[in-house]
Amino acid sequence: MNVLYEEAKYSDSLVANSINMIGFEFDGTACFRKGTIDGPDAIREVSPGIEVYSPYFDEELPHFFDLGNLPGRGNWDELNSNYERLLKGRSLNNEGIKILTLGGEHSISYTPIKHYLQSFEDLTLVHLDAHADLRDGYEGFHYSHASIIRRAFDHFSENHKLIQYGIRSGTKEEYKWMNEKNTLCRSQNEFIEKIMSIDTPVYLTLDLDFFDPSYLPGTGTPEPGGEDFHCFIKTMKVLSKKNLVGADVVELSPKIDSTGNSSVFATKVVREILIAMNRSLK
Repeated sequence: MNVLYEEAKYSDSLVANSINMIGFEFDGTACFRKGTIDGPDAIREVSPGIEVYSPYFDEELPHFFDLGNLPGRGNWDELNSNYERLLKGRSLNNEGIKILTLGGEHSISYTPIKHYLQSFEDLTLVHLDAHADLRDGYEGFHYSHASIIRRAFDHFSENHKLIQYGIRSGTKEEYKWMNEKNTLCRSQNEFIEKIMSIDTPVYLTLDLDFFDPSYLPGTGTPEPGGEDFHCFIKTMKVLSKKNLVGADVVELSPKIDSTGNSSVFATKVVREILIAMNRSLK
């Protein structure tokens, strides 16, 4: 198994007071172009060519623990059971366990987000995506990649919050839902101001189609009009000053982009998230 950078250490269980990375290989509900099942290992494979130093944070990548990929590649039930088994008897909050999950399609975020909502009663979920992901199931899948935020919202309490940005595709009903609940930021300035005001633990779920496909074409459902890397860096600089307790990066479909540029882009995204998560540990 390749590990991400030289700073990664291998572990077969979650390590307390540390950042843990896990791959979730699944793309069974992808409705347009599949291939995100290969996302986690594509990031690991290109990582030796990526500098550990971030000029944006003026900081090198921290040490973290790579738990490899969950057993059960491509099998939704087995993968989720193994994720549940990994967290059984552990307290994300009390043990200071931070997890970065690599997808896979966006449906893989359900179990990680559910556990973070259960562990942090006042969690703010920050959702960066091209799509609203608020359908109540799609093409027969209750836990579809197009339903991930709707399924996460099933576990929200009155103290949980949702902030969405980058959304530029969805049904009329999804936009009505976002407008009624005031979750959607319609401009970068509005979004940055809103996350600057966060005073609770934060979980970031990042669908890589948040970025414009001219920057990252290797994703299953590209949408024009997306953001660039600099918007992402601005976001991470804000979140690094918050209590960033967990994150996932999903929807890299490496074989769609034969140049390999999308995998490199995604790996640099992962680097910056790891640094931001480490900063918020301090």
